Amino acid sequence: MSRISFDHCVIHVGDWERAMVFYRDVLEAEIVPYGRGYLFRFGAVQLNTHGPEQIGHPRAQLPVMPGGSDICFEWTGPIEDAAAHLAAHGVAVELGPVERTGARGQGMSVYFRDPDGSLLEFISYE
Repeated sequence: MSRISFDHCVIHVGDWERAMVFYRDVLEAEIVPYGRGYLFRFGAVQLNTHGPEQIGHPRAQLPVMPGGSDICFEWTGPIEDAAAHLAAHGVAVELGPVERTGARGQGMSVYFRDPDGSLLEFISYE
């Protein structure tokens, strides 16, 4: 019997260097060179990227533009630690902590933005 699990999604970035620094330093992604751009890997899943001079094919009928994504990452620890981590990197919390429902049920979340304006979320189930 087949089993389906999440592998990757695609975001669009406006500036490679700025995106690499943010996703590496704030989200602790492994940066993987790919074509003229980069992939951002988080263990067994990754964010593929479109950006300057790098657009994948085939692509969505209405491609996401820089700042058009909304992605949640699990934070393994108290949500207050996530907020402190963001503050240490100069990233403002836009909303939270607030209760939200994620893949594992109820959790506490904080919302913030990447350099292009995409909405990102840390959710903690602790």
